[in-house]
Amino acid sequence: MFTGIITDIGRVSSLEKTGDTRIRIETDYDTDSIDYGASIACSGPCLTVVDKGEGWFAVDASDETLSCTNLDGWKEGTPVNLERALKIGDELGGHVVTGHVDAIVEVTEMETVGDSTKLVFSLPEAYRGFVAPKGSICLDGISLTVNDVADDYFTVNIIPHTQTHTTFGHLKVGDRVNFEIDVLARYVARMTEVNNKK
Repeated sequence: MFTGIITDIGRVSSLEKTGDTRIRIETDYDTDSIDYGASIACSGPCLTVVDKGEGWFAVDASDETLSCTNLDGWKEGTPVNLERALKIGDELGGHVVTGHVDAIVEVTEMETVGDSTKLVFSLPEAYRGFVAPKGSICLDGISLTVNDVADDYFTVNIIPHTQTHTTFGHLKVGDRVNFEIDVLARYVARMTEVNNKK
């Protein structure tokens, strides 16, 4: 479980195709404090630490993970939003994030608004009912507040702090982003579906 508050920007240092894809990520985390088997959100997906050394850790991404996320486009040098798993008693500064990516969305427009940047993302039809104005959304592991929603898009504003402390400072129109709906929206939708069948 995560909060969507990014605590480090790592960088892919190598990718090796074995049975799965072994991804080595450079980080400023104290890797002595990271256990083997620990979960780390890597630009959204929750991945398991399988190896580590000073200044780096490695994770394995299955073909399923690569097909459902934007990790299939990662290469050496790709920056990665990192967040370690939430501990009981930690501050919940964003919202509850599972690290289970629902879809990939695309940046369709960018506009400077004051010191912030307004981003417009495509919205897959299957997830239109899960995104609400002023609700929470997780994009590439970042907890964000939705501004507007239409049939085929939604918007968020990125403040200067977020631009500086996440990979979104380098985002461009056409970039593909990992998208996770709010877990509360998921359960409300499921309860509504079950109740409507009664």
